[in-house]
Amino acid sequence: MKTYASKAILMASMVGLAACGQVKPGQVGIKVNNFGSNAGVQAQTLGVGWYFTPFGSHIEEYPIFTNTYTYSASRTEGKADNEEFVFQDKSGLGLSADVAVSYSVDPARASILFQKYRIDTDGLISGPLRNAIRDSLVTRAAQMNVDEIYGPRKAELLNNVQRDVQAYFAPYGLRVERLFWAGNVRVPDTVLAQINARIANEQEALAAQAKVATVQAQAAQQVAQADGKAKALDLEGEAIRRNPEVLRIRAIEKWDGKLPQVTSGGVPFINIEK
Repeated sequence: MKTYASKAILMASMVGLAACGQVKPGQVGIKVNNFGSNAGVQAQTLGVGWYFTPFGSHIEEYPIFTNTYTYSASRTEGKADNEEFVFQDKSGLGLSADVAVSYSVDPARASILFQKYRIDTDGLISGPLRNAIRDSLVTRAAQMNVDEIYGPRKAELLNNVQRDVQAYFAPYGLRVERLFWAGNVRVPDTVLAQINARIANEQEALAAQAKVATVQAQAAQQVAQADGKAKALDLEGEAIRRNPEVLRIRAIEKWDGKLPQVTSGGVPFINIEK
């Protein structure tokens, strides 16, 4: 009898567990009823724990912590498929790039997000989120030249795309925290060679300009020094003309005190007037 009762309790426990759903740590749950008068998505989100989910109902989970996903041409990132973004510049030149996104779900709007798309996190990443990024990237890049996309306005392009995607998903509770390039923008080899050649020429021109500026600065310095010396000599000459005794004083200052070996009897620098 005890054995039968124990089995009954065990069976009841198993059935009870089978009719329960769990919301794991770092997730928020949305209860979905497929049948009955309460069919639909419950507006109230569920925190971490176990919940009764009878037949015809289940719990959908969304992450409330930051996740990062990379849309890449590489089979070692994201999915095995090629998920790179393909777009064009304003002249129609074909470009491609890998883009990564950091995202999370606002717990207060998780039910709104599920009601909008009715898909799980993987479905959001491969569907609506990817489509929104692609559409904005295509639109924004079509307003720029390849030189700008590959060079100085590369970050600006993705920042604009990020703002577009954030604004689109904000009402539904999907927080797009950041978009970032997961590598260089890929351009045709011939175009890349032209860009690199132009950059090299610009660097050489800048170096030449810097050299010219250095030579000009050195020449100006030499002119200034010569001008200063000339002015100093002019001042000195004028002073000597006004006071000829300055020459005798300087000669005396430089004299080492020795009289010349051959002399007509005069004493240098000294003129005794009677």
